Amino acid sequence: MLTLAWPWLLLLLPLPLLLRRRVQTAVSGGQLQLPGIRAYTPTQASRHQQRPLAQWLLWVLLLLAVARPQWLGDAIELPTQGRDLMVAVDLSGSMQIEDMVLEGKTVDRFSVIQKVVSDFIERRAGDRIGLILFADAAYLQAPLTQDRRSVARYLTEAQIGLVGKQTAIGDAIALAVKRFDNLENSNRVLVLLTDGSNNAGNIEPDQAAAIAAKRQITIYTVGVGADVLERRSLFGIERVNPSADLDEAQLQRIADTTHGQYFRARDPEELEQIYHEIDKLQPVSREPLTYRPQAELFYWPLGLAFMLALLLSVGIPRPILQGRSS
Repeated sequence: MLTLAWPWLLLLLPLPLLLRRRVQTAVSGGQLQLPGIRAYTPTQASRHQQRPLAQWLLWVLLLLAVARPQWLGDAIELPTQGRDLMVAVDLSGSMQIEDMVLEGKTVDRFSVIQKVVSDFIERRAGDRIGLILFADAAYLQAPLTQDRRSVARYLTEAQIGLVGKQTAIGDAIALAVKRFDNLENSNRVLVLLTDGSNNAGNIEPDQAAAIAAKRQITIYTVGVGADVLERRSLFGIERVNPSADLDEAQLQRIADTTHGQYFRARDPEELEQIYHEIDKLQPVSREPLTYRPQAELFYWPLGLAFMLALLLSVGIPRPILQGRSS
């Protein structure tokens, strides 16, 4: 189905005719007298009116482009059952520690989260997904939506240090609580991924978790990072614990308080375990919704207008532009 987003703009079609009449009525004694401008005679005006058909077509094409022609596809029914999931991802500086293995290569923690969580989001057919990024503070990157591809893209485009270097776990939970406040008949699930302990923000994680529990929000916490990292030093190869800053006790308390579960993700396989737990949640029914895909077509009349303006500028034989009058 072909339609116009702003059809009322077509009311401007007769505007050139109205302006032309006004100019003609202003001509007195064969000349148009304007202060500071050389006399403009009808003979001179006729030189600029030698191609009325092409000029009129150019105006119509430009106006049609501004009115935004669109092609609407057939209505698509959206799933009426699903879950509401907010995903909160830590962007603190420690996420750049390279202690994870992905496809045989050693990579940083955030790269693993981007890959695994993006796949997780794309597979949540029927679910509404939201994205929170947090470090020094928490920010809503995407509200709850069924547009899973956009949410996954937002996560892929995120950068470590984008919102600071520290870890505000409490603020991330509080922001998720706020986003769930206006929802009824919802699973209200928050998946929180971090590799550290709370050292920033305006609210303590335990306090935020207690509020979430009262609002019937279930939190699944995920502690990211390997237990052992081998690195070379002056004394040979030494083994260190790169996850020494991870506060597993606190993440476990948050999960227990909200009747969720804590996961330890030392590698991508362990991180994927959360998929199975989310799948066990009973979907909730929603109001039936339909969606009609649309494609913008404004570039067709705009392109034709550009080509016509180019031809007018270089000059076209008058018979082509004026049409042949009998």
